[in-house]
Amino acid sequence: MDNSQTHKQPTPGLLPAWVGKLWMRIFGWSVAGEVPDGKKFVFIAAPHTSNWDFTFMLAVAAIFRIRVSWMGKDSLFKKPFGGVMRWLGGIPIDRSQKHGVVSQMIELFANSTELSLLIPPSATRSKKEHWKSGFYRIADGAQVPLVCTYLDFSRKEAGVGLSFIPTGNVTVDMDRIRDFYKDIQAKYPEKKSRIRLREEEK
Repeated sequence: MDNSQTHKQPTPGLLPAWVGKLWMRIFGWSVAGEVPDGKKFVFIAAPHTSNWDFTFMLAVAAIFRIRVSWMGKDSLFKKPFGGVMRWLGGIPIDRSQKHGVVSQMIELFANSTELSLLIPPSATRSKKEHWKSGFYRIADGAQVPLVCTYLDFSRKEAGVGLSFIPTGNVTVDMDRIRDFYKDIQAKYPEKKSRIRLREEEK
């Protein structure tokens, strides 16, 4: 990943706002909350148990006029589909670099004028005992807000909620996140991952 040039993401979102609103209306969903002021965020995408989650998140991003980015292996960005993947918001990650993914993303935030990085901490649609901590370490290292986005299938409501810059106290910050998501219903509740980091058990 080349960070020699300032990375500026286009705005508004990838899809027109009316497309997002139409999608939500078709499925009978509502949208709540608002995006905090600023141009750099790490968005938590949770709970994540279904392929449908991505489509609803794209609709929410369109409604809020945010072009979200996501991370992918650099092999996904080779021809002939590399251009399409970038157009969809993909950021290629070179896992062979001596600096890890977290360091690469912190550098990217430092060299970006605007960046909204969407991360599903469970990293899978299956139930896991722990969230992966990359989302937290990126936001903490870059000192950008963590923003909790959600899809509540029980109420058919999607939106944006809790937002804060990590304090470095993992347990305190995770307690805030756990409290926010405690009543949010996933599409498949039995697949909902436990909201806890391995680092909290050390």
